[in-house]
Amino acid sequence: MLKKSTAVLLMVIGLLGGSLLTFAYTGTATVGNSALGEGLLASVTGSSSASRSDIRKIETAMDLIQGQYYQDVDRTKLVDGAINGMMESLGDPYSSYMGKETAQQFEQSIEGSFTGIGAEVAAENGKVVVVTPIKGSPAEKAGLRSKDIILSVNGETLDGLDLNKAVSKIRGPKGSQAKVKIQRNGSPDPLEYTITRDNIDMETVTAHMESGGVGVITITQFSLNTADRFKEELAKLEKKGLKGLVIDVRNNPGGVLSVVIDIAQQFVPSGKTIVQVEDKNQKREEEKSKGSSKNYPVTLLMNKGSASASEILAGALQQSAGAVLIGENSFGKGTVQTSYDKQMGDGSLLKITIAKWLTPNGTWIHKKGIKPDIAVEQPEYFTAAPLNKEKSLKYNMNSSDVKNAQIILQGLGYKPGREDGYFDKATESSVIAFQKQAKLTASGIIDAKTAAAMEAKLIQKIRDPKNDNQLKQGIEEIRKEMKAGAAK
Repeated sequence: MLKKSTAVLLMVIGLLGGSLLTFAYTGTATVGNSALGEGLLASVTGSSSASRSDIRKIETAMDLIQGQYYQDVDRTKLVDGAINGMMESLGDPYSSYMGKETAQQFEQSIEGSFTGIGAEVAAENGKVVVVTPIKGSPAEKAGLRSKDIILSVNGETLDGLDLNKAVSKIRGPKGSQAKVKIQRNGSPDPLEYTITRDNIDMETVTAHMESGGVGVITITQFSLNTADRFKEELAKLEKKGLKGLVIDVRNNPGGVLSVVIDIAQQFVPSGKTIVQVEDKNQKREEEKSKGSSKNYPVTLLMNKGSASASEILAGALQQSAGAVLIGENSFGKGTVQTSYDKQMGDGSLLKITIAKWLTPNGTWIHKKGIKPDIAVEQPEYFTAAPLNKEKSLKYNMNSSDVKNAQIILQGLGYKPGREDGYFDKATESSVIAFQKQAKLTASGIIDAKTAAAMEAKLIQKIRDPKNDNQLKQGIEEIRKEMKAGAAK
């Protein structure tokens, strides 16, 4: 079970592309009453004859392959392959094996210094699926979304690869490009993104004050210093006369369990439950708040990319602190993993799901997520796919690219008149109007230059808080609760 001394960590694809969201990392572990040894086989010392027979069977298979296979075999690869096979047989996208190099990158991630595209991924049914792009990362800026399936990177397919191998193809040095092909639900054809890898910003907490004393704190992930940063920003807002708070965990993939508990305690009254953790024997432990509630209303913003620790916070604030949840149904990841490295003895690491977590009222949200109290969708242009810049779009064409172009034009206020994918004269006129405004050749044809300009303008509009329906609703709800409180 998880104790306060347990260090809990976050891993993102920019570092090594792990599938973890809420992760418990422990340096030591026990089996029964005996501590595990430094090597993998040390964990079976004194085990049953059946277990020893299983080990001999694995060793016999390895010896036969190494001795009889018609080519030389790297024994290390055989061992890694055997362990990967065991982990894959669990059918759990959040349990995995990391070789020495990948494990080292994982340890570096703890320090918060890494490069990559910045998206959390998981393995599902042999596919690499985006859990969420990290806020402000190259992946988010390019347009990757939660639930996207990554098909290939720079022409190399990811189909059938174990997660670590797939991630090794996604990772790369700062400044290098990853041409990512993805399959998105609702899009008949694969979409392509060219993403320039970069340093991923590890600033996890930002805050600002809206008019009327409404504060907004955004948490991009729950890393080791997030609770301290949250307290700092909250204190600043309270000194400025905070009267109501919006907490934004949209596209937050999760992270440090102890940190989210620390943050939740600032709003959940003492003695009330923050989260429950249940082990394989169905034994539950409740983490109860030792903090106190605030005297101002709180809302929380979430979406499909809000996962694990974000969902723990959402459940705790909703069920134990009376906060209102606004936005979209959350991701639905209700398990906890622990990492074992010392036991492996060679620098490699096993990440194993050890428990499931439940909301204060005992609900397991795995693969279901948490429903918002107030459902709010963003404008349609928030979900427009990138345009294919290798093929120009023009009059009388009919395709999903044309449809996306029409959605973008409509979002930018150019009114193509339709969004069904047929490039008619009205669409052509709206393209010409955009090109004139952008000081481009007014041809009415969406070439690569026009497509890039349209996307850049759209990104600028999406980033404008004035167009963020969910944020606006969160602030409006706070002001409504403030008004109701003042009337009592």
